[in-house]
Amino acid sequence: MTDRQSIIKKVSLFLFILSTCQMTFAQNTNHRVTVRGKITDSQTGEMLPGASILIKGTTIGSTSDNEGNYTLSLEKGNYVITATYMGYEMQEININANASQTIDVKLNPNTQELTEVVVSSHKKDENVTGTGMGVEKMSIKEIQLLPALAGEVDVLKAIQLLPGVQATSEGGSGFSVRGGSPDQNLILLDNTTVYNASHLLGFFSVFNNDVVSGLELYKGDIPARYGGRLSSLLSIKTKSDMPSRFQGAGGLGLISSRLMLEGSIGEKTSWMIGGRRSYIDLFLKLSPDEAMNGASLYFYDANVKLAHRFSNKDRLELNAYYGQDVFGVDKLLKFNYGNMAGSLTWGHIFSERLYSKLSVNVSNYDYGTGMDAEDMKVDWTGRIFDVAYKFDFSQHISRQLNLNYGMSTIVHRIDPANVTMDKYNSYNAQSSLSLENIFYLSNEQPVTDKLSARYGARVSLFQNMGEETVFRYNGQHQAVDSVYHRSGHVYNTRLEWEPRLGLVYLIDGNSSVKANYARNAQYLQLAENSSFGSPLNVWFSAGENIKQQIVDMVSLGYFRNFKDNMFETSVEVYYKSLSNVIDFADHATLVLNPYLEGEVRTGKGQAYGAEFTVKKNAGKLTGFLNYTLSRAERTIPEINGGKTYLAPYDKPHVVNISLNYQFSKKWNASALWVFATGTPTTYPTGRFEINGEYFPLFSGRNEYRKPNYHRLDLSVNYVPHPNSKK
Repeated sequence: MTDRQSIIKKVSLFLFILSTCQMTFAQNTNHRVTVRGKITDSQTGEMLPGASILIKGTTIGSTSDNEGNYTLSLEKGNYVITATYMGYEMQEININANASQTIDVKLNPNTQELTEVVVSSHKKDENVTGTGMGVEKMSIKEIQLLPALAGEVDVLKAIQLLPGVQATSEGGSGFSVRGGSPDQNLILLDNTTVYNASHLLGFFSVFNNDVVSGLELYKGDIPARYGGRLSSLLSIKTKSDMPSRFQGAGGLGLISSRLMLEGSIGEKTSWMIGGRRSYIDLFLKLSPDEAMNGASLYFYDANVKLAHRFSNKDRLELNAYYGQDVFGVDKLLKFNYGNMAGSLTWGHIFSERLYSKLSVNVSNYDYGTGMDAEDMKVDWTGRIFDVAYKFDFSQHISRQLNLNYGMSTIVHRIDPANVTMDKYNSYNAQSSLSLENIFYLSNEQPVTDKLSARYGARVSLFQNMGEETVFRYNGQHQAVDSVYHRSGHVYNTRLEWEPRLGLVYLIDGNSSVKANYARNAQYLQLAENSSFGSPLNVWFSAGENIKQQIVDMVSLGYFRNFKDNMFETSVEVYYKSLSNVIDFADHATLVLNPYLEGEVRTGKGQAYGAEFTVKKNAGKLTGFLNYTLSRAERTIPEINGGKTYLAPYDKPHVVNISLNYQFSKKWNASALWVFATGTPTTYPTGRFEINGEYFPLFSGRNEYRKPNYHRLDLSVNYVPHPNSKK
C-alpha cells in the first residue's frame, strides 16, 4: 500500500467514526432539548469566554467558548439557570425548557470585584472543575494591575509570571514554557500566527492593550484544533464585540502613545481601529552628538476590526494587524522588521446543535537590513509567509457528545534572504514551500457524577513542495549530492498522529485531581544560537534530511479552593519526552548558509518539573505566589561528546510573587518580586597556540550557569474618577 493510499484510508476511517457517532446518539436525544446562547457584558457587548452556566440545584452546567457561546442539553421541564463570571454579578434566569431555544445572557460588571482581580478571569471554580490542565487565562483588566516598565503594560511580560513560564532574557518578550525554546510556542492573534511578537528587540510586545480583551495560555495540553508547536499555545483575542455608541481610549506614555476608537454603523455593523507609535527617535534629535541626531529608533502598529451580523445565524468578521520596527543611523545603516496578520471569519449557526466557523488567515513576517556607503550599497531582505484555510465545527449531540472537529490547510513559504550589492553579484538564498494539512476530532463528556473526560486526536500531514534543490549529506554532514524538484512537485510527506486525553475527578465541591496526556508535532523551527534572539534569525522546515520534532507529555495535578474560591491552590507535576529534538553543531553558521541542514544535529530530550500556585482573588489584598521546580535536558550523540547536557532555557528554580492592595476606589499599590536561577551557558576555559595565533578552548555544552537573577517592581496607581465611564 502506498503512502497516499494509507493516508486516504486513515482519513476515511476518521470520517466514518464521526458519522457513526452522530447516527448512534442522535436517536436517543428526541426527549431532550437544547438551550444555547451567548454571554456578554451588558454595558459594552463584549463576549465573555469562560463564563459559567449552571442549572441550579444540579451538577449540570457548561462553560462559554472563546466567542461567548454556551450549550446545554436538558430533559424537558422548568429550570433556573445561574450565570457567573469573575468580576460580574451573578444572574439567575427562569426557563421553560419544553422546546429547544436560544437564551442570551447579559451580565452586569461588578466594579469592586474587578479592582480586586489579579490573575483569574475564568469562572470561580474552573481551576477545579475544568478538564484542562496547565491552562492560564488573564483579562486585560487583570494585567493592568501589575507593575509595568515606564507605565506600559505588556501582555507578554505578564505571562512570564505564570508557573512554568520563564523569560528567555531580561527585558525581552521571548518566553520559554517548561524548558522549551521560544520557537516552540504558537502565538495567535485572533487565530492568526504571529512569528515575532516583539517591538524594540523585545522590550515591548506587538499587542496593543487597548484592543486586547484577554489571553489564554496552554502549556502543552493544546486543544486538538491547534498544533504545530511542542511547548505551548498563546491565544490573544482582540475585543470581540464593539459597543453601539462611538467611544475611544488612549494614553500618553514616556516611550509611546496610543489611541483606540470604536463604534457602529447602523444596527448590524461595528468597527474598531487602534494604533501606537513610539518616539524615542524624537529625543535623539536633541542629542549634542551629531551621529545620534540622524538616528532612527521607533516602532508603530495598527489594529483594525470590522464585524457585520447578516442575521441571527451569520456573522462576518475582519481582523487586521500591521506593525514595523525601524532602526537606522542616517542613511549609512538601516534595519527593520515587522508583522502583518489578517483574518476573515464567517460564523454560521446551522441549528441549535451545530455551529461552524470558516476562516482565511494570512500571516507575514518580514525583516531587512542594509547599508548605503559611498563605496558600497547593500540591501538584505527575508520573510516567512503563511496562508491558512480553516473549517471548524462545534456540535452538541447529547450530554455525552460535545464534539469539536474540523480541518485546515496551511501554506508556508520561507524566503530566508535576498541580498543585493552594488558592484557584486546578488545572492538569493533558496526559498522553501510546504503544506501542513490537519484533521481533528475531540469530545468532552461527563463519565460519572465525579469523573469527566476530554479526549480526541489530530492528524497532521506535512508535505514539502518544489521548486527546490535538496542536498544530500554524508556521515560528516557534508553536502555530497543534490536533487532538483520541479515547481509544484510534492517530494516529501510526513504523517503524525497526535492524541489528546484529559481527565478530572472531583473529590468534593472544592478539590479535584486531574491527569493529562498529549502528543504534539512541530514541523517548523527557528535557527538561533543565542538566548536574546534576533529578528534576522531564519525559520526552516522539516524535510528529507530533518524529521519533525515530537513531544509526549504526561501531567498530574491536585487543585483545591478555599473560602468560596477566594483562595486557589494547585500543584502540577509533568514529564516531557522529546524525539528528534534539534540543536546545532559547535560554531555553526546559521545566517546566509545554503547548507543549513548540515549544521543541524538531532537527538532526544526530556523535561520534568513541579509547579506550585497560591492565589488570593478577593479582598483588599490580592495576589499570587508561583514556584516552579524543573529540569530540561538534551542528549544528542554528536554534541557534547554524546553526554547529556542542559537545555538552553533550563531554570531549576523560579519564584514569582505579586501583591496588589486596594486602599480605596482611587488608590492602589502593586509589588512584584521575581527570582530565577541563571540559564546554562558555555564558557571558554583555556586556549592553545598555532603559529603565534591563539584559539579558545570551550567547556562542555552548557556546563556552566549564569548568576541567579532577582528583581523587585513597585507601582502606585491613582484613578481620579473611578466611577466615570470616561
